[in-house]
Amino acid sequence: MSSFISRVFRFILRLVLRTFATIFALSLLLATLVLLALGFLRSLITGQKPKPMVFGRFQRFSAQAPWQSAGMRDAAPARTGDVVDVEVREIRDDKRLP
Repeated sequence: MSSFISRVFRFILRLVLRTFATIFALSLLLATLVLLALGFLRSLITGQKPKPMVFGRFQRFSAQAPWQSAGMRDAAPARTGDVVDVEVREIRDDKRLP
């Protein structure tokens, strides 16, 4: 009898957990769709193209981004320069308060 009760309890627990996981996944999907729709509505109202913010950050820090067009590569100045090796020395300030 206890085996039957434990099986029923496990079944109910799995059902509840799967239901919560499904609700969580669907709520994330719905939130994403709402934000995407709001972005498109904003772009229609302002007349500007939507800006992909996430990919823009990656493009900024990438040395050679294959997804950039040739015009965008030419717009950014190349960061080439001389590398200077310096000697580290400690600076002591004797006029500090104790």
